[in-house]
Amino acid sequence: METKSSSDSDHEFLRVGVDVGGTFTDVVFLNGKGDLSVHKVPSTPPQFEQGVTGAIRELLNLTQCSGTKVKEIAHGTTVATNAVLERRGAKTALITTKGFRDVLELRRIKVPVMYDWFFEKPKTLVNRSLRFEISERILASGEVQVALQEKELWLLKRKLEKELVESIAVCFLHAYAYPKHELMVGEFLNQHFPDIPVSLSFEVLPERNEYERTATTVVNAYVRPVMRSYLEAMRAQLYDLDIRSPLLIMQSAGGLATEKEAVDRPVFVLESGPAAGVLAAKFMGSKLGLPNLITFDMGGTTAKASMVEEGCLSYQSEYEVGASLSVGSRLMGGNGEIIRAPSIDIAEVGAGGGSVAYLDQAGGLHVGPKSSGAFPGPACYQQGGQDPTVTDANVVLGFIRPGQLADGQICIDPKAAWKAIHDRIAKPLGMSVLQAAEGIYRIANTIIIRALREVSTERGRDPRDFSLIAFGGAGPIHAANLAEEILIRKIVIPPKPGLFSAMGLLFSDVEHHKVHSCVLPIETTQSEVFETIRKDLRETILNQFENEGYKSKKVELAESVDMHFQGQTSKIQIPLVDMFSNQINFQSLGATFKNEHEKHYGHRSNPENPIEIVAFRIVGKINKPKSTYSLKISENCDTGEHFRLAYFGLGVGQVKTPVVTRKSLKNGRMGPLLIDEYDSTIVVPPKMKAWSDEHYNIIITRVKSNK
Repeated sequence: METKSSSDSDHEFLRVGVDVGGTFTDVVFLNGKGDLSVHKVPSTPPQFEQGVTGAIRELLNLTQCSGTKVKEIAHGTTVATNAVLERRGAKTALITTKGFRDVLELRRIKVPVMYDWFFEKPKTLVNRSLRFEISERILASGEVQVALQEKELWLLKRKLEKELVESIAVCFLHAYAYPKHELMVGEFLNQHFPDIPVSLSFEVLPERNEYERTATTVVNAYVRPVMRSYLEAMRAQLYDLDIRSPLLIMQSAGGLATEKEAVDRPVFVLESGPAAGVLAAKFMGSKLGLPNLITFDMGGTTAKASMVEEGCLSYQSEYEVGASLSVGSRLMGGNGEIIRAPSIDIAEVGAGGGSVAYLDQAGGLHVGPKSSGAFPGPACYQQGGQDPTVTDANVVLGFIRPGQLADGQICIDPKAAWKAIHDRIAKPLGMSVLQAAEGIYRIANTIIIRALREVSTERGRDPRDFSLIAFGGAGPIHAANLAEEILIRKIVIPPKPGLFSAMGLLFSDVEHHKVHSCVLPIETTQSEVFETIRKDLRETILNQFENEGYKSKKVELAESVDMHFQGQTSKIQIPLVDMFSNQINFQSLGATFKNEHEKHYGHRSNPENPIEIVAFRIVGKINKPKSTYSLKISENCDTGEHFRLAYFGLGVGQVKTPVVTRKSLKNGRMGPLLIDEYDSTIVVPPKMKAWSDEHYNIIITRVKSNK
């Protein structure tokens, strides 16, 4: 644990950020003076809340603070995501319009790998025996074609009682616009099953497209009891620490939600943890005058990438959970659970420090997506793990120091790492352990590059126009080589990179999203129709803030529309920059859409092709004052130069590499260098230069060759 010493008067209040990952749980305290205290402990699956409250308890003791001083807890969690990935959510039933029972099976015509004759669609979260049809139908015009019959509800009741379901999803045709029948069924279920949560599609996702709406509502229902149990257990343990403050949960779109909102709509917090790191990167970029960033977050289980362009986050309205490459890519998909919910545009791959390296039957070397997790962890953790991992490879290469890490929570054993790679990889392949370790390292990087390219070149952006900001426990180890591969010129490693996502939680705001589905051709739609939708959504979102105790005048609104050419199934989200004007400029909006369409797809379509607005979105945010924070930068007690053997590939080999500190790099220094820290190691390869700026960020750049 690291903390900046201060008197109790300095702790007028505490804001707490907690980020739970698959391997470590990170906790940060920010006091009234802006001083930051940090603590890193192993995660405690499956009872992740025990690791959270245990870490908070330890940090309260070490900072000599009382739980009553805690003003707010901002929490990023992977509990909902893990429930989907590991298929351990609630036993869920789906109630849908007659004829739509198999929507979940049919999905979309997408496959993740072309020409794979053996591809099988993922199993649905709801077995077919638990999907029930109701003879009702409301047309797209709002006309009731088939009325809802009460006798069918009583029959449904008996079936649900027999199956002992734990959660229920309801999704009727056109309920996004006409929810009358869903409301009737919801009222009936709540009356007869008061202890079973009911997720209605018009409340979860009031958008057209039957499969996406059904799938998102089902995921919400599937993880809802898991999230409720998790937060209830955490709240009880926080009470034991005298903490009564609000518990706010990070949403996939980057804003904080109330505890109740997270329980009712957990599908909106699936990408909770990764979002916080991107927010922290945006905050850091604004301080450094770097508006264009590619973010790279590598933890124990996954590696994640996102983009900040001209100081703005990149968002997506749809993504997949459980895919080998979890992105909202227009080029692939179909092997995960589709989620249509606003989120920061994050590409995620199964290549983290704990990702397992293995040989297939033909002797080919693979890395991930299977992870050793927090327990048993990599072989070098000495907790019973036998499989070689990316972390073990980094230990063998000399990048990670032996001995105790993170307050002694983990002790690195290089002999165990060496043995695991020798026995499982090097010996079967007839190569040296160093060569095998380098192979694991390079394959992991190749997988990660897929994510970096997904958020840059596949979006029509040139990576050379961006800086790479790397964080997470393993991010600074791999960042320089990744940047070299995709020609990024500048790399930024912030202070405390292994706890960067937890710090991002401290600079997040309470935020809500609303959407209205529509079809408005911009050439023929009257502006009054558009303004009516806008007014209704504003009132809805402001009322929600008021009900949660926030004054509407403190709410900042941002609006956007989803647009496409008539006949397209895909759409592009376009911000509305003139949101407070009385008349929408459809001509300007159409031109903006065409420009963005060309960036995405390389063409503008036929000039006569009509353009349609298919959804109106609004985001409300309560902006809090962003406190500055100070960091106590660790230094080794011994001021002498340290060295460690590190292997930088066949061209360089194993060299005696200086181990330095951030403060020693004010004047810059050429690589190779290693910077050992509390929560990570920074690797500066040969022919690269590193220096520390006034904020103690490490800046790494490529040095031009004289050739």
